[in-house]
Amino acid sequence: MPTIGISIAVPDPCGTRLQDYRVELGDPLGRMIPTHITLAPPYDVSDDDLPAIVEHLAQVSTRHGAFRVQLRGTGTFRPVSSVVFVNVVEGISQCEQLAEDVRRGPLEGDSTFPYHPHVTVAHDLADDLLDRAFSELDDFRCDFEVGQFHLYVHDERDGWQVSRTFGLG
Repeated sequence: MPTIGISIAVPDPCGTRLQDYRVELGDPLGRMIPTHITLAPPYDVSDDDLPAIVEHLAQVSTRHGAFRVQLRGTGTFRPVSSVVFVNVVEGISQCEQLAEDVRRGPLEGDSTFPYHPHVTVAHDLADDLLDRAFSELDDFRCDFEVGQFHLYVHDERDGWQVSRTFGLG
């Protein structure tokens, strides 16, 4: 049973810089998780469900146009969750609308947390490392155009891999 996720990839050089930073902090999953803005959390699905999911995502992609994202500064979900992230400060509403549409149909379900677009840079690490990430990336800034999103499939050995790409518009 594959595990899938739907995300916007953060392009290079910013994506690689943030992923390298995550690895340098000692995050054991840092190399397995490409830098991204989640649209839908991981789902365990059957192989039989994948065609309907791909069709749904293809339809979603036609209803949304390209948009600009700006990442700036840091935030955290502590104490609820031990996560430090880079803030999405431009493109928030477009991410929210896209995520809401993605999470309909075959991907509809209950969410553990309300949707908040962000880029995770530290997760489940010691408090001193979370504090360090929060401080060191406080001046981080990156701007990019979002013209697509991806369906990822989790591979036990290689981590999250792009399975399909859906162009917006």
